[in-house]
Amino acid sequence: MLPLEKAMKENNVLHKIAEQAGLANSYISAWGDEAKVSDETLTCLLASLGYDTKNDKTLLSSSEKMQKKDVLAPVKVIRDSDPLHVEMQLGKSARISEFSWKVTTEEGEILEGYLQSQVVADERDNGGVLLFSLPVLPWGYHTLEIIRKRRKTPYVMTLIVTPKACFKQEAINEGKKMWGPSVQLYTLRTSHNWGIGDFGDLKQLVGDIANRGGDFVGLNPIHSLFPANPEGASPYSPSSRRWLNILYIDVCSVPEFALCNQAQELVGSAEFQQRLNEARQSHWVNYTEVSSLKMSVLPFLFEEFKARHIDKNSARADAFLAFVEEGAESLLHQAAFDALHNKLYTQDQSIWGWPVFPSEFQHFDNKQVQQFITDNRDQVDLYMYLQWVAFTQINDVQQFAEGKGMDVGLYRDLAVGVADSGSETWADHGNLCLDVSIGAPPDILGPLGQNWGLPPLNPHALKATAYDAYIELLRANMKACGALRIDHVLGLLRLWWIPKGEDATKGAYMYYPVEDMLSILALESHRHQCSVIGEDLGTVPDEIVDLLADAGIHSYKVFFFETAKDGGFYSPTHYQEQSMSALCTHDMPTLRGFWHCDDLKMGEEIGLYPDPEQLKELFQTRAESKQEILNSVDFHGFLPERVGRDASYVPMDRHLSDALQYHLAAGSSTLLSLQLEDWLEMDKPVNIPGTVDEYPNWRRKLSITLDELFNRQAVNELTKRITEIRAQASRK
Repeated sequence: MLPLEKAMKENNVLHKIAEQAGLANSYISAWGDEAKVSDETLTCLLASLGYDTKNDKTLLSSSEKMQKKDVLAPVKVIRDSDPLHVEMQLGKSARISEFSWKVTTEEGEILEGYLQSQVVADERDNGGVLLFSLPVLPWGYHTLEIIRKRRKTPYVMTLIVTPKACFKQEAINEGKKMWGPSVQLYTLRTSHNWGIGDFGDLKQLVGDIANRGGDFVGLNPIHSLFPANPEGASPYSPSSRRWLNILYIDVCSVPEFALCNQAQELVGSAEFQQRLNEARQSHWVNYTEVSSLKMSVLPFLFEEFKARHIDKNSARADAFLAFVEEGAESLLHQAAFDALHNKLYTQDQSIWGWPVFPSEFQHFDNKQVQQFITDNRDQVDLYMYLQWVAFTQINDVQQFAEGKGMDVGLYRDLAVGVADSGSETWADHGNLCLDVSIGAPPDILGPLGQNWGLPPLNPHALKATAYDAYIELLRANMKACGALRIDHVLGLLRLWWIPKGEDATKGAYMYYPVEDMLSILALESHRHQCSVIGEDLGTVPDEIVDLLADAGIHSYKVFFFETAKDGGFYSPTHYQEQSMSALCTHDMPTLRGFWHCDDLKMGEEIGLYPDPEQLKELFQTRAESKQEILNSVDFHGFLPERVGRDASYVPMDRHLSDALQYHLAAGSSTLLSLQLEDWLEMDKPVNIPGTVDEYPNWRRKLSITLDELFNRQAVNELTKRITEIRAQASRK
């Protein structure tokens, strides 16, 4: 065989197996061209999935093992009203009369019958399958057993029956147009917080917004980060997505605080009060100081809780123990990690995560870790207590929002992945691909692509475990809220996988069982009465647009991105109804920053735009966009007479800012997201994508306190008018 022929043969094998595994060997680039994925990348990614990639023969052999099907698949997801047909991989010689079936529903009801009477199609002669039907089942997670005579154990499958689309609040179904601010919780300022926005501040904000006609307050991801290393502050690189950031605890609102003399004496001391005041006055969140302040007091509250409740078996103790029982192993993973990390970090501040733990502590299952838990049980229990306190506080905020008449209340944000150094990866048992990072392929603004440093869920493990990790993730994040925003919702279809240690140009798309995942999302959405918003910005594959729409997921419409081919801006009245519209996001400059090109100027200063020609083109495009925005807002009647019509001479002031918000409020999106920063005419962003050390991301606070904000006449006039415009839009 000639070398070229051999190479082609090997490539064909590699590409075929990659396709079977869900990896695409090419994709359409941001420039509209077909881009090829290197064989080296495919080989690395297959190895991360457990394939033996030493040579052609071993790859084929391992693929056969991977693709081998059991008699029943581990799971089948069926949408409501679709026929419930189940496939069996059964040899032709097997007699159907030997089989019976049994379904145990989630509620414990048992249905039984004989397979022979349920056969829909028998294609075993042609190497096919036996297809049989089952009765209609209610929504939920059910267990199917196929029993064969003289076989000791049954074949088992999980049946997941789901609604066709996600839950929507009744007001949404009735056509109500809602509005609310989306906030980065840490940015909130009050005269009583401890240097960072907390759940007490959030409750105050919810009350302020509800009193002015708003129906929700959106949050950044509030996932657990790294208490031992508080400067690791990105909400999009969490330690775990199933637990909460304990720095958001409102310490003074914890019931034990009012009863704890030690805590009150410490907090009341002149030195502590001075530190609190300095932390509050800072324009940037000092995470190290905030953590030091809170973690010097919270352990006292835990001791008080144990003495007053655990030791006396009180009702409050019962509530905590029920929380621990429900959290099960996942909560233990989180608490043990935080306690262990804290101990190691105290000894050596270069220990940023478990990859640099001593080897005997690098996985939860290690016997030394189990011994650590035994020897340090009180510290582990402390972190469980803090998770409970955090949950009870945010849950209280959601109940308060509902009591204030908000139709949604809080909407939470689910990050696309977890950090490769945190509790979730530390305790992973195969749900994650730890040798892979996700990101984005090269595009016009990022010719090197993006590598987010987040290991992805393994789609093969998801199916093998009946989507257990995904289900638990949704359940954890649909608590204490009325809506969930899913960051990079396109990841339910495909994610850009990058072999660990490589740059983002050397990646490939991995495809996920999107219909199954959307169906499960719909089921959990109904169970938690939680509507869903999908962040679908960027390059959106055609195949997912209708899937997301049919699944009842609100699309994410950012005004500045909604442009026609001629450069003009779409009227917000033409936005799809099933959407959330916004002027700006946490990854963008503020309105003022955008209008004055502060993002481009700062990007030039810190080296984000090394190509002068590209930067010049971006400035020119921005100038053209600003003029088109003025034209659009003027055409629709929202531009005041006092604002000029030539964008090159018009500054971003209150009048133009309000006009833009009114323009968007009159649109057809069901949900309208606004930013408090724009009400305050702030210019600095909270995050500059593509930076780490060049800019203090995730730290910039609001310029004034919530009390001062809502005492401003201009803000009250703005919110009153937005409520009126949204009411008018509801009637159209």
